[in-house]
Amino acid sequence: MATWKLSPALAAGCSVVLKPDPQTPLSVLRVAELATEVGFPAGAINVLPADGPTTGAYLVKHPGVDKVAFTGSTKTGGEIMRLCSDPIKRLTLELGGKSPNIVFADADVDDAIASSVWSIYYSAGQSCEARSRVLVEASLYDDFVARFADYAKQLKVGDPLDAETQMGSLISAAHRDRVHSFVERGIEEGAEVVTGGVFGDGKGAFYRPTVLAKVDNAMDVAQEEIFGPVVTVIPFEDEKDAIRIANDVKYGLMATVWTGDPARGHRVARAIKSGMVGINTPFTAFPGIPFGGYKQSGFGRELSIETLELYLETKGVLFSTSPKPFNPFGL
Repeated sequence: MATWKLSPALAAGCSVVLKPDPQTPLSVLRVAELATEVGFPAGAINVLPADGPTTGAYLVKHPGVDKVAFTGSTKTGGEIMRLCSDPIKRLTLELGGKSPNIVFADADVDDAIASSVWSIYYSAGQSCEARSRVLVEASLYDDFVARFADYAKQLKVGDPLDAETQMGSLISAAHRDRVHSFVERGIEEGAEVVTGGVFGDGKGAFYRPTVLAKVDNAMDVAQEEIFGPVVTVIPFEDEKDAIRIANDVKYGLMATVWTGDPARGHRVARAIKSGMVGINTPFTAFPGIPFGGYKQSGFGRELSIETLELYLETKGVLFSTSPKPFNPFGL
C-alpha cells in the first residue's frame, strides 16, 4: 500500500516522507533500502517510523509538507483534516469502509459464496474495502448462510509462513479483543453466531472466521467498521431494498454485486454510493481503475491517471504577442 502513495508522488517529481503505521514499519523500510540500492536520489524517499499522535501530527503540520496522503481510520482522517486546515494543505484520504456484498437469487451462487468468503477473510478482515456486509435476497438467505458458514469453518487459520494457512493473525492481541467485543455486542443486539466468535489456537492474535446471521442493518455490527474476520449476513426483499440497505451506512468505499442479469448489475452499480463497484468479481483494485471512497470513506483517487493530478498544481500563464502596447484609456 505504500507504493500507492510513493508511485504518483515520485512520478510527479515530489519527494516523499513516508510514515508507516507503528505496528508495520519493516516492509516500508525495506522498500527504502531497495530504492537506495537501485539509485534513487538521496532524499527522494524518506521513511519515518514513529507514532501518530505526536510525530505524525507534527509531520502533517510541518511547513515543509505541501500535501498529505493518508490511509487509515475515519477518525484519524478527520483529525488530519483539522490539522491540514491551518495552514490549508492539499489532502487525500483513503479511510474506513463497511462495504456491501449484494447477492441476488439469479446469481451463480457457487461463485458468489466462494468469492464472498474471500472478500471478507483474505486479510483476516483487516482491509478497508473488505465486504463485511453480505446482503442476500430473502429467498436464498437460509441456504446461503449455511453454505457460507460451512465454507468459513474449513478455512485454516494459523502461521502465514505455513503454505497451507489460509488466514493469518490479527495485528495484535488488543485488536483481537476489540474485534471480539463487537461480536459480543452483536449477540446482545440479537445477532446469531453461525460459526466463529472465538479466539483461534496457537501463538498469535488469531480469531476464527465469524459469521453473524439474523442481523438488522441498524445494528452496530452492521454499521461500524470491525476490521476483522467478522461478516454480517443481512436479507433483502428486492433490488430497491438491496440498494437502500447498501447505502444505509456512513461509508462508501467498495461494493460487490452478484447477479445473472448484466443490466441489473450496472443499474445497481450506478445506484450504490461507493467509489468502486465490482460486478460478479470479488476484486477491488486494478491498475488504471480509480480507487477511493465516497462519504466518510474519504476523497481522492489512487491507482489511476486521476491520482497524478493530486500531486500537481495547475498554473495558467498569459503571454502577449501583440506589437501594440495595451492602452485602453488612451493615455
